[in-house]
Amino acid sequence: MYKTLLASAAITLGLAVTASAQTVGVSWSNFQEERWKTDEAAIKSALEAAGATYISADAQSSSSKQLSDVESLMAQGVDALIILAQDTQAIIPAVEAAANEGVPVIAYDRLIEDSRAFYLTFDNVEVGRMQARAVLEAAPEGNYVMIKGSPTDPNADFLRGGQQEVLQAAIDSGAITIVGEAYTDGWLPANAQRNMEQILTANDNAVDAVVASNDGTAGGAVAALTAQGLDGIPVSGQDGDHAALNRVARGTQTVSVWKDARELGKAAGEIAVELAADTMASDIDGAAEWTSPAGTTLWAKFLEPVPITKDNLSTVVDAGWIGKDALCQGVTDGPAPCN
Repeated sequence: MYKTLLASAAITLGLAVTASAQTVGVSWSNFQEERWKTDEAAIKSALEAAGATYISADAQSSSSKQLSDVESLMAQGVDALIILAQDTQAIIPAVEAAANEGVPVIAYDRLIEDSRAFYLTFDNVEVGRMQARAVLEAAPEGNYVMIKGSPTDPNADFLRGGQQEVLQAAIDSGAITIVGEAYTDGWLPANAQRNMEQILTANDNAVDAVVASNDGTAGGAVAALTAQGLDGIPVSGQDGDHAALNRVARGTQTVSVWKDARELGKAAGEIAVELAADTMASDIDGAAEWTSPAGTTLWAKFLEPVPITKDNLSTVVDAGWIGKDALCQGVTDGPAPCN
């Protein structure tokens, strides 16, 4: 409110209000995940280029803390908010509070079921399709396990829907059977590992493939498989985490669908600056109206993901996403560029 009053006074006096006066607040759901460090650097770079200031808070996987975090960011006078929601429903009061103060909100990478938010993400249904295609190609028949994301994150079901589209024909023909399926609370690898261990026990280790919904859950699944001597069966993931790409090079993970966080973060920073300067959501380059499965219509922009397998690992090295040494650590006689 304080910044809004200052801006109004400046306009009344005929003074210019520039991006250099803008402050963008970012509320992270859990900044401990490797993925978000890259996003943050890209957001900071985009804001710096626009002359805007970055401030942030880490909810540490707590939806209640995230609400107080957003309140704190707004008290610091932010002109726009980027929110990586811990819980798509629990965060709505924060969006309402921001809207009441005229502060635009970007739902970053995770849907917020509120038409006042601008949704910026990758095409997560397509990510799910890419994961399932890669695993199905590697294991066209057998017993499948579905390790899903957090039940409070709509992306978990978007991914699962895309996976099902690809697998349905093989399920209907009897070529594959889903013998276990579980959500992963908080997307935490330890929870994914525990779920995978329980499914392996229930099925006497008779598992031929795992469709895991991100690289963290894939890591948990691989740890459980390795303990039973099953490492090397097809496993999917996403995010292009360095550890996951190394697993692809070593053959313990089949695919990591790469969502270049540098591009997503850059877009978020640029869009935040535009929205803070009163640009209409409909005028954001690449934006389109989109309706969620729950029926919420909002403006959104979707970026395109890239599946990374052993056949195109050089892509992430050439793009400067990961160095060859990190990619190929512990790899002997692996795929290019590790051979």
